[in-house]
Amino acid sequence: MKPVVYTVFIAWLAALVVLASACSRAPKFPPLPAGAIVLAIGDSVTFGTGATTGEDYPTQLAALTGWAIQNFGISGDTSAGVKGRIDDALTDIKPALVIVEIGGNDFLRRQAESVTKENIRTILKRIKQAGVPVVLVATPKFSPLGAAVGLLADSPIYAELAEEEQVPLVPSIFAKVLADGKLKSDPIHPNAAGYRKLAEGIAAELVTFGFLTKK
Repeated sequence: MKPVVYTVFIAWLAALVVLASACSRAPKFPPLPAGAIVLAIGDSVTFGTGATTGEDYPTQLAALTGWAIQNFGISGDTSAGVKGRIDDALTDIKPALVIVEIGGNDFLRRQAESVTKENIRTILKRIKQAGVPVVLVATPKFSPLGAAVGLLADSPIYAELAEEEQVPLVPSIFAKVLADGKLKSDPIHPNAAGYRKLAEGIAAELVTFGFLTKK
């Protein structure tokens, strides 16, 4: 292949890759109106441990979106715990969207990731069976060494679940917050600034998914 033709071919191929990536990230859901009821369910990170009242990520996300976000975070909760209470939460709240953040306590208790994955899969399936869209927030598998050097990565079960169950995923944001000492109150909880970063990161992804209109 001649150099010029080869260069053009590489440029064309790169453009296709960028286009494919853009299409895969295109909005897939209609936007939710202001005042829409959204359920945020999870553990202490959803609850807001490490910050004062009103600084938790659901409250800060509500301010960014204009939605009425109901905080169903419980400190110390696990994937099994959320699995046990998701049906009642859906019945009580009747949300237009559910944001699921769970798994950290499973990892800390050394539960097999396969068990955590299947619990979360059940949660996602029940939400979808109720006819409600769901967004999954990836949680890092906590590593003291990774936290010390500022390198934490999402547990792979979240990307796997997002692909297998075809649900939108918010990747990396939580891991980036916990990897930054200025954004956390202790090794496993953000501080107010960290929750703000988490809310902003989730909001950015919600725009990508189509749920939120960019202001």
